[in-house]
Amino acid sequence: MARQPDFHENNQDAASARWSPTVALAGFIAFCLLVAAVDGVFTQGGVRDWYPSLTKPPGTPPNWVFPVVWTTLYIMIGVAGWLLWRRRAWSTLRLWGWQILINALWNPIFFGLHQIGIALIVIMALLALIFRCIQRFKAIDALAAWLFVPYAVWVCYATYLNVGFWWLN
Repeated sequence: MARQPDFHENNQDAASARWSPTVALAGFIAFCLLVAAVDGVFTQGGVRDWYPSLTKPPGTPPNWVFPVVWTTLYIMIGVAGWLLWRRRAWSTLRLWGWQILINALWNPIFFGLHQIGIALIVIMALLALIFRCIQRFKAIDALAAWLFVPYAVWVCYATYLNVGFWWLN
């Protein structure tokens, strides 16, 4: 006997049918860039006032690199989410949502609260979620999985930096 979709799944299918793929793609990218903008609010004060006082680990890039890389990654994250939406991969899209939520927590904790150790725990959880996303995305949409590979590489590097900041400060 075939499984009947639950009420929640039916509502998601109906909602996805209302949006054109182009509008949905723009929405996913805009959402991710909004997360970046909100995170930027928490970052500005810390980058200006607190971050310069920290001892930086070897290989720390200049400050201008971060917004360039993160903007590119947020666009890729948005496209990956859209690809999952197009496939109606709702449970995997929820996992995508969890990783963006955990991602959004890091800047306020690191730059806003100056809690380097807690930020390290958050970024390690984020990294685990990113790898889980890649694994899950691969079974649904290979491009979505590949779009998360540069994100995983960057967050590995960011984790190294976070460990360095924690150790040195």
